[in-house]
Amino acid sequence: MKVIYVQPEGGFDRVTLGTLEPRAPQAGEISVRIRASSLNYHDYAVVSGLWGPKEPRIPLSDGAGEVIAVGPGVSTFGVGDRVVSLFFQSWVDGKPSVCDFSSVPGDGVDGFAREVVTMPAAAFTHAPRDYTHAESATLTTAGLTAWRALMSDDALKPGDTVLVQGTGGVSIFALQFAKMAGATVIATSSAQSKLEQLKALGADHVINYREHPQWGEIARDLTHGRGVDHIIEVGGPKTLEQAMVAARIGGHVSIIGILTGLEGSLSVLTAIVRQLRLQGVLVGSRQHQLDMIRALEANPMRPVISRTFALEQIVEAFRFQESNQHLGKICLDI
Repeated sequence: MKVIYVQPEGGFDRVTLGTLEPRAPQAGEISVRIRASSLNYHDYAVVSGLWGPKEPRIPLSDGAGEVIAVGPGVSTFGVGDRVVSLFFQSWVDGKPSVCDFSSVPGDGVDGFAREVVTMPAAAFTHAPRDYTHAESATLTTAGLTAWRALMSDDALKPGDTVLVQGTGGVSIFALQFAKMAGATVIATSSAQSKLEQLKALGADHVINYREHPQWGEIARDLTHGRGVDHIIEVGGPKTLEQAMVAARIGGHVSIIGILTGLEGSLSVLTAIVRQLRLQGVLVGSRQHQLDMIRALEANPMRPVISRTFALEQIVEAFRFQESNQHLGKICLDI
């Protein structure tokens, strides 16, 4: 089978195409013909060398396809079942139980940039009915992160206000989930064309953060001074201050991304005075994924896919991600 490797320390010039012989599933395992994957910033960091692997690694955390073989003792899946991978296969339910990437496909262990994988059955759930493989592949990381932030960590209610930053996968999923729940959505971007696309997806208000660097106050004005109930914070250090300005008293800020870096100076006075909840979010559990898929099967919502590349075009796909031209997810057809 075809497989993509990232050599130690990473870098686009250290991505190679190779072959690997699939192995038969052992007890508790299944073999899956991977049909699609999708790209995340975490994958970009591994492949580009921002935090490259210490040994040759098969990248990509997201994978969707169909079961082609089942090992002894597996009763949850059968041959032909359509499945989608889990980011954390050891976090089944309850409070977070992981704090690193040592068990995450595409980082600590080999991922889904290949045609066939054999893994524990616990590494997958059933995919949503009627979803394409590409649509299913967008759920593992971006979809589940948005779902947990809004629906599990904060129990989003109809009438709440949600602010999303930019047009990446997590933000677009959060916009869609928020509208599914009957919330009002404020969306930010620096490109007028993307602001129009965000409105077409259901955003009630849009803000050009390049034209309005103090966008937190504008967001508050849009809520008639009350403030935003829930903010999907994907920017990191350079956007968190404005997110806190935008938030209501007791508001919830889900800290998800590091697009503006890992470190920065920040006054915590706003968080204290407004009694904000700043919560780091690292994807979710198996139960979160099952809950999300059940909701998706009961709603007409479909993931937004910006562009699809072939497996062999993985570097080109990451270059496209790097250009920030996309809205929603970038997928690989495997």
